[in-house]
Amino acid sequence: MSPWIIWGTALVLYILFRLWYDNWNGPVKLHEIEAFLDSVGERLEETGNSRATLKAFLEQDDGGEFLMLNLVKAEMGDVEDPRTGQKVRGVELLKRYSERFMPVLLGRGGHPAIVGRKVGGYIDAWNTPTDPGWTLFGLMRYRSRRDMMRLASDPAFISAHPEKILGTPITFSFPTQRMMSLYLGPRLSVFLLLALAAALTHLTIGA
Repeated sequence: MSPWIIWGTALVLYILFRLWYDNWNGPVKLHEIEAFLDSVGERLEETGNSRATLKAFLEQDDGGEFLMLNLVKAEMGDVEDPRTGQKVRGVELLKRYSERFMPVLLGRGGHPAIVGRKVGGYIDAWNTPTDPGWTLFGLMRYRSRRDMMRLASDPAFISAHPEKILGTPITFSFPTQRMMSLYLGPRLSVFLLLALAAALTHLTIGA
């Protein structure tokens, strides 16, 4: 096999990855915003969230990726399973919700950046409410604000929403943008993996 084919294939795969991973459609358009807000209106109201806050976030769209910081208190007691009506631990519903949420997130170029569990109480805090009993935190990467809203109106996400509510009695989330990171992002890690695979293939065939 020609080295040109090996390295050309790696290059094409990386280009295809970037076409999927990056947002090429620019910021959310004004005419899209009201449609997106209407699509999630009832769920915003039932959880007490602000339509105005979400609208402002969409109106300020720069077209770039962002990370959503999530703090979660999982329900460790029993709740009624919305499917069967049987008693089940709330945290199991949260896991079930995550199993349905992740494929939709990945399908829209998003992914977990880091997820962890709490291992202690507040170490450094002032002028903040008492710790409600957080159990988990997560940083979720979204390809764009448009993708976030399309995910929120996806039927698979909507059907799993009752499980999220029952499995998460307390949560808050807010969007962030990276200022500094020592972790390799997928753009670089995928590039390096493809380059390594091409190099090993080249050496193997050349040998």
